[in-house]
Amino acid sequence: MAVLLLHGQPGSARDWDAVVAALGDRARPVVITRPGWDGITPPTDLEGNAQAAIRALDLARVQRALVVGHSLGGALAAWLAATRPERVAGLVLVSPSANRDALVPVDHLLAGPVIGEALSAASLALAGSALALSGVRRLLGHELGVKPSYLRSSGPMLTRPRTWRSFVSEQRMLIRELPALEARLGDIRVPTTVVAGTADRIVPIRSARRLIEQIPGARLLALPGAHHLVHQQRPDELARIILTAAED
Repeated sequence: MAVLLLHGQPGSARDWDAVVAALGDRARPVVITRPGWDGITPPTDLEGNAQAAIRALDLARVQRALVVGHSLGGALAAWLAATRPERVAGLVLVSPSANRDALVPVDHLLAGPVIGEALSAASLALAGSALALSGVRRLLGHELGVKPSYLRSSGPMLTRPRTWRSFVSEQRMLIRELPALEARLGDIRVPTTVVAGTADRIVPIRSARRLIEQIPGARLLALPGAHHLVHQQRPDELARIILTAAED
């Protein structure tokens, strides 16, 4: 089974390295860096992201895939299933920002004019600078259960102005387009697994509980103690969930 892996924000195809390694030869991964994060293309809306994902499937000569999306990538995965059902065999939505319940007050603040740009730039630049310090990486790695090597590779990206611009653009896109996505969730007819960490402070678990009510037949796997970065914190467990979904 081909598995299309869609990252969140900020992010890149490398976010899935640990999951791809855990999948081994039991699945055929198709991994992309979404528009706005590849250093070449500008950020775009859900439809623009969907077109990029379909191009990747076409290039890989994959007609149908299990689509796995993390955070904002979960919104894109759901959009693909609702608008292009012939290309989607199933969904695994990981800490997904796929309905308005996923939004918290800070999301609206970061999407605001002027102040949103300033806050996004300042917070991302500060985080990127902090991750340059080995002590900070060790502390965060222990707290979040992720490898310091992932944090080290993420740091430089967070300090780049184009990262700030893409982040703000996608924040605004989410707030603008989530109502339209929610209106289409009931159209999804493929097997859907929603994976959420009980300790996620970025996307509240109430969003996942609401999502399984909105997508027909969807099921929720709540991972005790898992944070937002499930694919980094528990890649082996997530790989097993993906493989099980591929067999459905």
